[in-house]
Amino acid sequence: MTLKISRILHAGYVFECAGRRIVFDPVFENPFSRNCHAFPSVRFDLAQIRKLQVDAVFISHFHDDHCSFESLDLLDRATPIYLYCLFDELFDLIRELGFSNVHALKVDEPVHLGPFEVIPRRALDADVDSMFHVRAAGLNVLNVVDAWMDPETLEQLVPYAPWDMVLWPFQTMREVDVIAPGRASRTSSGAPELPEEWPQQLQALAPRYVVPSSCQFVQEPWSWYNHAMFPVTYRQFAAALAEWLPHTQVVRMNPAVSFELSAQGLAAAAPLPWVIPVGEQDVDFDYRPELVPPPTAQIARHFAALTPEQTALALDFCRTGLLHKYREMELPEDSYFAAACGWQLSVYDHEGRAQQFRYRIHGDEIALDDSIATPQWQTEIPLAKLYAGLALGESLTSMYVRINGAPPEADVVDDPLIRCLFNDAFAAYQAAQLRRIQARTAAAD
Repeated sequence: MTLKISRILHAGYVFECAGRRIVFDPVFENPFSRNCHAFPSVRFDLAQIRKLQVDAVFISHFHDDHCSFESLDLLDRATPIYLYCLFDELFDLIRELGFSNVHALKVDEPVHLGPFEVIPRRALDADVDSMFHVRAAGLNVLNVVDAWMDPETLEQLVPYAPWDMVLWPFQTMREVDVIAPGRASRTSSGAPELPEEWPQQLQALAPRYVVPSSCQFVQEPWSWYNHAMFPVTYRQFAAALAEWLPHTQVVRMNPAVSFELSAQGLAAAAPLPWVIPVGEQDVDFDYRPELVPPPTAQIARHFAALTPEQTALALDFCRTGLLHKYREMELPEDSYFAAACGWQLSVYDHEGRAQQFRYRIHGDEIALDDSIATPQWQTEIPLAKLYAGLALGESLTSMYVRINGAPPEADVVDDPLIRCLFNDAFAAYQAAQLRRIQARTAAAD
């Protein structure tokens, strides 16, 4: 008996064994998460996906590049959904989408489906992520998704070594560095260092095969993020693994690519027919550490003009909504804003023109104050992205927020705009998707 493993996109995989099929973190969209473009590029045959028979869907966590309602909407509503999430709201939203067979995954509690045993494993950030230990055909496969490995979990997994295959998130994202590029260190020479714990972890697992997994996306073609977000290349990871584990084979799985895994080895298999590669597939990330980011005014010009109503919603938030939201939140004790501070928020329209709002902040108190001459903390954002964050559930990674003046000891995500947009905004992306799906369905009826 063999186990067929196929790559969909990003962290999405199809596992097939003995006539049964399960899917992990399915994303059938390009772009996904609003402006994450498949890398390498693909398109999807949605008609084939709608006919797809799936025995179960497993979702590792609630982030929108792993749990997308537009993708789930293509599947039969009788399909069982297994989700790792600590918050009931997302389960309710999935049921509102029409799925009735929805289950909460718990760490170390296996799910049995025909030849499959799927065991959620604890990730380092157990409030968010999970990993998947998949057992089938006498094989052990570890799908790390894009989590960091918990040390206690590693101890649990070592007895299964040598693992037959590990799907390893080989990328490290520089989210904070692109949000606050003034604080990021730049160098024009030398490859970025890989996390120091990776060799020990992978050597302990001793896999026969490692798949560089997850983070298969770029931003818009013009985006400077494409050269700043992902420093680790396939080439560097493969070279490092050859040093750490000389007997382990690195297997690149582009979208649609399939393999048959058995105790004897790995063999190429028929690709997924509903994932259609577009253009060159063996591409790699083009990281440029010396790159100087363009001004936010220039970035904002890439986005279409908002309607008057959309503009009003975003600017009214700056004048009133943000103030109410900030006062409702509890400020962390070690916050930079615990002391009195001047903050400037600059919002750039589609022509690159900025409208500035200045606030005086002291602890939990905030007020507009145009008399502030030199704000210590400055935040910039395109108007279109501010609207997207408010109305469309867009995630922070793709909003082109820029923070200037934050001191090295301050936490960048302590930024007032980031906190007001994303604190208590759980499942906003999925809720916005659900509203669009429901409106679309109502219009069709």
